[in-house]
Formats: sequence, structure tokens, C-alpha cells
Amino acid sequence: MSTRRQFIGQSSALLAGTALFSSSSWMSLASAASEGEMLRRTIPSSGESVPAIGMGTSGSFEVTPGSPQYQALKEVLRRFFDGGGTIIDTAPTYSNAEDVLGPLLDEAKLRPKAFIATKLSGVSGRAEGLAQFQKSLKSLRTDKVELLQVHNLGDWKTQLAVARELKEQGKVKYTGITHYLDSAHDQLADVVQETKPDFLQINYSVTNRGAERRLFPMAQELGIAVLANRNFNDGRMFNQVKGKALPGWAAEVGITSWAQMFLKFCLSHEAVTAVIPATGKPDRQSDNLKAGFGPLLTPAQKKEVIELVG
Repeated sequence: MSTRRQFIGQSSALLAGTALFSSSSWMSLASAASEGEMLRRTIPSSGESVPAIGMGTSGSFEVTPGSPQYQALKEVLRRFFDGGGTIIDTAPTYSNAEDVLGPLLDEAKLRPKAFIATKLSGVSGRAEGLAQFQKSLKSLRTDKVELLQVHNLGDWKTQLAVARELKEQGKVKYTGITHYLDSAHDQLADVVQETKPDFLQINYSVTNRGAERRLFPMAQELGIAVLANRNFNDGRMFNQVKGKALPGWAAEVGITSWAQMFLKFCLSHEAVTAVIPATGKPDRQSDNLKAGFGPLLTPAQKKEVIELVG
């Protein structure tokens, strides 16, 4: 959203007041992201830790090769990896996103640093799933991916079986299931409870917190990693805070923009393994990455953010 530009680099007013941290246990959690290293979260099924700030490719990587937008993506990726990120979420149904991402990673020799999460998307049957995956490998210029997800629960029984078959073959490290709508939360929860994948991916933001009711507690109970998508509610949240100053305590937790606030809000739920905001703008990438550093939000701070955004 173009409205975000006015928030990048916005500084909060320095107001007097006491810190809102109230317990030693929360202080331990809130200090998890030290000033010098990005917050990392553990994938329960393996114990592997990953950086909490990832990136998406829907829209942002659907560009014409050689165009100014394509050239900008080179810097977007450079800043992402230099800033400590690794997780990149994509899909074969995001137009030409995989065809753009693959060569960019390959040419910059960045593939070894990337945790690629792609999907089985819009296919039906085992043969279609396998064929789509082979095409994704070719587009991404790799022989395996870190995470293969069943997109939006499509043909989920067959496609999850395909993903697990590929995992056994060593072509996939983790399997997952995704959706992006509040209306699908219960169905996704039912499937996750039945199948227990390594990952689930769902929408989560300040204004869309439905995943807290069932999906997040289930993920924590079953040991399932969570990727949170639509962290800005498709950009609409920037309009909701237009003209509003950041809370006075924002600087205390290292927040200098609303984008950072929105992402840190998501990460302040312990069930969230990583957020995956998409951007094609280098400056916005740098801004997003800052949300992975410094203390997390306390419950009181989260409540205030919810009230401010409305």
C-alpha cells in the first residue's frame, strides 16, 4: 500500500512513564530478541531454529524480468539475507513469482542461505501434485525445498500424502498446510489436528486475531510451527493508523514505524514461528527486518495497540 510510505522511519515521541514489564517470566520472553541478533524460533518437529522475520512473494515477485521492479528485488533479497532473514514463502500459483525468485537467488549465490517454502497449489491428484512440484524445482533452480505446503486445503488428503512422500525421498524437509481466511480456521484446525504436519500457515494480524482461539493453542499443544501471513491485512492497517502517533513506549522496544509494530505484535504470540510480509521495496524490507530485534510486546502493550488500530 502506498500509504505505508508515510510511516517508514516514523519516530515515536519520547514520553515519560514507567515500563510495562510486570513479571520475570515475561521479561525473559520479551528479551528473547537481543539487540545484536534477530529473534529466532524453534521448529518443534526438529528442534531447528529459524529467524522470526521471513518474507512472502505474492504480488511483490510477480514482475517482468529485467524491469525496474525486478532490479529492485535484487536489493530486497540482499538486505533480507544481510539482515538475518532466511524464510521465503512462495507458490507456483503466484503468477511468475517462482520463475523470478529462482534466478535471483541463483545468480546472487543466495540459495544456500534460503529456507524456501513453496506449495502444492490448485492441483488435484497425485500425478498433478508431483508434476507441479517438479516444475517448482525447475523454476526455483534447486533440487529440494525446505518446506512444501498444501495450499488453502486444496485436495489436502492427496497433496499432503504427496508432500510426505517427497519428504521421505529427501526432496522436502518439512510439510505444512495453509490458508489465509478467517472462515477457514476451523476446517484448518480440524485437518491439522488429524494430520499433525510440521507447519501450519494462517492469517494473523492486529485486526485479525481469530487464530488465537483454536489454531495457536493447538499448534503449541501438538508441536507445530506457525507461519503468519497477511500481517498488514493487505495494507489496510496503515490506513487505520493514518495520522496516529506511535505509543510513547515504542522506542523502548526498538519500534520506529507502524510496520514494525504490526509485525512485532504478531511475533509477541509465542505460537508464531515467523511472519512473512511481502515487499518489493528495499527500504520496506529493511524496515520489516527491524521488527525482529529488541524486546517483544507485553500483554498490556498489545492491548493498547489493538485499541489504537481500532
